[in-house]
Amino acid sequence: MTLKVLRVFAWVALFCVPGVQAQDAAPVVQTQQGKLIGTLSERNARVAEFKGIPFAAPPVGVNRWRPPQPAPGWTGERMADTFGPDCMQQPYPEGSFFYRPARISSEDCLYLNVWSAAQADTEARKPVMVWLHGGALTRGSGAIDTYDGAELALKDVVVVTVNYRLGVFGYFAHPELIAESPNFSAGNYGILDQIQALQWVQDNIAAFGGDPDNVTIFGESAGAWSVHFLVSSPLAAGLFHKAIAQSGARLDTRVELDRPTSAGPAAISAGTRLAEHLGAQDLSALRALPARELMDSAMSAGFRTDGIVDGWVIPEQPYALFSEGRQNPVPVMVGFNSEEGTTLGAAGNLPVSAEAYRARLQAQYGELADLIEDVYPATDIRRSVLDSFRDATFGWNMVTWANLNRLVDQPAYLYYFTHRPPGPASEELGAYHAAEIAYVFNNVHTLRNRASAMDYRLADIMSDYWVNFAHFGVPSAPGQPEWLPYTNSARNYLLLDTEVSARTDLMPENWAVFDRVMDRRRQAVAP
Repeated sequence: MTLKVLRVFAWVALFCVPGVQAQDAAPVVQTQQGKLIGTLSERNARVAEFKGIPFAAPPVGVNRWRPPQPAPGWTGERMADTFGPDCMQQPYPEGSFFYRPARISSEDCLYLNVWSAAQADTEARKPVMVWLHGGALTRGSGAIDTYDGAELALKDVVVVTVNYRLGVFGYFAHPELIAESPNFSAGNYGILDQIQALQWVQDNIAAFGGDPDNVTIFGESAGAWSVHFLVSSPLAAGLFHKAIAQSGARLDTRVELDRPTSAGPAAISAGTRLAEHLGAQDLSALRALPARELMDSAMSAGFRTDGIVDGWVIPEQPYALFSEGRQNPVPVMVGFNSEEGTTLGAAGNLPVSAEAYRARLQAQYGELADLIEDVYPATDIRRSVLDSFRDATFGWNMVTWANLNRLVDQPAYLYYFTHRPPGPASEELGAYHAAEIAYVFNNVHTLRNRASAMDYRLADIMSDYWVNFAHFGVPSAPGQPEWLPYTNSARNYLLLDTEVSARTDLMPENWAVFDRVMDRRRQAVAP
């Protein structure tokens, strides 16, 4: 027994459970799995943090490509002072805008982290905010410093960050997986991990002072895709009560399990080809492959990772579910950034002339190319390429989601983030993809370049809007404009910049043209 644990025994005697108990001592909670010993946040000693909590059994061996199993319990105390491993991933290459030093990754990665006020009185249950990280469903984790939940916890919420299986481990389909599944499904293991984490929250978050009846899921990029899939999934019904999606939804046509769509070949076809590439004769051989070999081979083969319309986790195309009001009925907050493409490669390899630009539009949009050029003209090629990429990939999805939420009789709130974070390339990068995250978490100290007083002010305002949405279902911030819901008759949105302002009618002509584009793609795969 370590000296650290001996000290903990002395501290534990001072406090009672349930609930987070801490003053100048280590915080302690009693979960259904066993007792956890956390730490006080280095950012602020009024916040308790618990890291590396297992919410499911390790998905290894025969559990590779199976729904997550319940996490085992333990006897005695478990230290919760260190993040668990990241899920298996290759880091972003050095030189990438999103590069960060690699952490240990492992198949044994289904851990979550909790931040909560460190106080003895836990009778008043606090709203819970569960963060799902981005990274194209191939990278990322809940341990990134920008996602530290201490500042939000100081605004009277409990924050949870979650790991979930990525890449080939999280989104692989194969005929033998369908055959062994009682639901005749395969491929959405990362989403099932997120659902398991939400179930863990339901079962345990009261011990941290959280309210299981007031859970908000939020995420950015692939984390926002995940939020969208959870709102789409009947398996997640009742596990959350509000949803926030930052730059990501999946209302365009998605990959299906057993038939091709305009999004790509059937998921089982892609899985079968990968198995052949790996030289694996059957599912047992695939499960026996070392994790690193499997991951590296899948990525070198260009294996595509995404949520799959499988008839169970995602029962139908999300657009069909949402346009018929069959999604989970919750209030939503959705939005996107003005220069999403500057860090995603959209400004690379620009057409060298108006003629080359028009030829590219023709190749991308066919008979609708002229309509696209009307909205995104050749007079400023860089601007038009960036804006059309932003709107096709992010803007149309977010505005359409806000519009369709009326069909479940729930409010939707739309934002548009245009603030340029500090830095020598701020003019070129603008409000780049993921720029808003540090402001949402009130963590602008993690920005690459030193934040100004104005950045700190905007972060305080934005985190207030997000936290109050989690509290009340209505986003608000003291002394700031009222954020009105988006409706058909009043297309309200909030502009988030150096100054925050309430606006209406965000680029309606852009969404009209992409309505045509997306409708044509859906018609192309209609039975």
